[in-house]
Amino acid sequence: MTAARSSADVTAGVRRSMQSNRCVDTKPEVRLRSALHRRGLRFRKHTRPVQALRCTADVVFPTERVAVFVDGCFWHSCPQHGTRPKKNGDWWNAKLDRNVERDRRNDDQLAAEGWCVVRIWEHQPVDEAAALVQSVLQSTIGDTP
Repeated sequence: MTAARSSADVTAGVRRSMQSNRCVDTKPEVRLRSALHRRGLRFRKHTRPVQALRCTADVVFPTERVAVFVDGCFWHSCPQHGTRPKKNGDWWNAKLDRNVERDRRNDDQLAAEGWCVVRIWEHQPVDEAAALVQSVLQSTIGDTP
């Protein structure tokens, strides 16, 4: 059962706030891309790793088959920093749970297609995140004959 929300339920302020949320080129994502680029890594951004899958990764290394997602703590329910609004709690809980379910489903489908998925939380230090991505890339290169 999904909690449907009609346009009458949304105030002008909430609507404006929701519309102003960026889905691409967020600050954590731009910082990570810059750090990866400084390390000499080249990639595609905002690309579907698998065309048949309705899933766009933030950073994609197509040759190595590595897809990187930079997840916001609120939208993807970070266990450390994720919060749940109390106002319209049922709707928000359903929404955030669907986001997490979609992430897991996409991870599974990408893995089934031979992709390695890296998920970075927005609060992770950028150098640590870039090192993780570089490490994954090096391990995938080592796995090829």
